[in-house]
Amino acid sequence: MTNIEQEVAELKKQVQVLQKELSRVSDEAEIRKIHHKYGYYLDKCLYNEVVDMFADHPDAYVEFLGSRYRGKAGIKRLYQGRFQQMFVKGRNGPVYGWLLDHIMMQDIVDVDHTGTHAWCRMRALMQAGTHQSIEEYYPRGHRQWWEGGLYENEYIKEDGVWKLFRYRYFPFWHAEFERGWSHTKKNYIPFPTVTYPEDPLGPDELIDQKMLWPDTRVVPFHYPHPVTGKATAPDDLRAPVYGQDVSTSEPPLTLALPEGQIRPGASTREPRKEDKVLPELVQNKVESTENGA
Repeated sequence: MTNIEQEVAELKKQVQVLQKELSRVSDEAEIRKIHHKYGYYLDKCLYNEVVDMFADHPDAYVEFLGSRYRGKAGIKRLYQGRFQQMFVKGRNGPVYGWLLDHIMMQDIVDVDHTGTHAWCRMRALMQAGTHQSIEEYYPRGHRQWWEGGLYENEYIKEDGVWKLFRYRYFPFWHAEFERGWSHTKKNYIPFPTVTYPEDPLGPDELIDQKMLWPDTRVVPFHYPHPVTGKATAPDDLRAPVYGQDVSTSEPPLTLALPEGQIRPGASTREPRKEDKVLPELVQNKVESTENGA
């Protein structure tokens, strides 16, 4: 092989590396846009648009307040049923005097090596409530509150388009404007207790994983530590009473899948520093032992 041929071969390798990196960066940017667009639709009660952003994959779901809404039918029941009926009496879009602003921030996005599956950890700060002028006729009356929560979401690419896949939202805390978060009553938001179809707008599944302020457990990270390459120890995700042993506290939260769902290619091997997503959370099969499980 001549020097020119060697240089051309090396340039081709570099181009392939750059193309792969460009695809990864582009996918990460698209995932951020997808979630922020979701937030803008949610702000204005455009629930039809929200539902259309979810994948048609049967394993899609939303985990919310100790329950799961599974598949496209369950997701519709949550957004176009529960939320749409509760907040805007069935219409698609806002109603006068109802505020529901979701500020999405601190996003950490990771795309797997196949470019078809992604994770995003993102914080939400919500301002919600009604204007006093609608107090007399709005069923929820005159109220206003703050809410802070965290997403640990998954996305998949269907027919070349990134879509919402598994959405997990953990509302950390709620606070009334007048008194602040330190006076928030426990179980500020009631958890569902009845499933569909007994409750026509209910979830498909009730789960043990329930958390509201003042519970301060950590939502697990989909990624390993960026320096050590290690996962955070489960006991370190728990929140015991000050001065008490961790064994006395609630068990750690998880990102476990509902019964009947699997993660092809997932592994329980030790994380590596180059891992973007923890091995046990990897969705797609890897092509070699060097790249994955």
